[in-house]
Amino acid sequence: MNVTRSSRIALRSVALLYLFVLLVLPIVLILWRTFGDGIGAFVDSISTPAAISALNLSLLIVAIVVPINVVFGVVTALALVRGRFPGRGLIQGIVDLPFAVSPIIVGVSLILLWGVNGWFGGVENLGFKVIFGIPGMVIATIFVTLPFVVREVEPVLHEIGDDQEQAAATLGASGWQTFWRITLPAIRWGLTYGVVLTVARALGEFGAVIMVSSGFPGVSQTLTLLVHSRYIDDRNTFGAYSAATLLMGIALVVLLAMTALDRKRTSK
Repeated sequence: MNVTRSSRIALRSVALLYLFVLLVLPIVLILWRTFGDGIGAFVDSISTPAAISALNLSLLIVAIVVPINVVFGVVTALALVRGRFPGRGLIQGIVDLPFAVSPIIVGVSLILLWGVNGWFGGVENLGFKVIFGIPGMVIATIFVTLPFVVREVEPVLHEIGDDQEQAAATLGASGWQTFWRITLPAIRWGLTYGVVLTVARALGEFGAVIMVSSGFPGVSQTLTLLVHSRYIDDRNTFGAYSAATLLMGIALVVLLAMTALDRKRTSK
């Protein structure tokens, strides 16, 4: 199909206008309202005890979630690619479940499981509080970030095959030695890309986390919950924009890292 030059220009203009309205314009408005009173006011807003605590909690959740998802993701990807066993299709569906289920439903499900009257609610009698505490927020974040490492590592394993692994086993290498010296170096870029996506998703999670968090500042309030609290509860729009800008800045750093890693990976 031949497309005229004017048609191409029109299509590009529509695409650029669409991106401007949905992406660029909101970001510009947020930055304008954030720095309208100067950078000093912004620094003061993100330096409050509540903001620092929210940032620390967000980073803590990321620090817990990423290693768990790395271990689970690599093991699951190896099982799905290298293994042949009953229920393999079911596991594939479970891995993709977070893409299909609303985060709100995830939060409600966790309350039904770990709440006071839930199936595992008895753990609170042992002094282990899950719902409305950090453990519940970590579990919710783990679930919503579940697929990223698996789906980034799985195609790499398909691409490299298992010839080198079989050769290493023939030469007497143990399974652990084969993994560290053959498999892990081969999947490192897919794994790194999955980790970056996991970090970005964990930092920005809201729907599942708000359902299992008390939302108390300094206790169980992440950056996303801080934005919501300042904007809805406190009517502190400037504080909400400042927290959103801080979160956006962290996300931008993650995005730039992801882009750089993707370019480096494709150049290999």
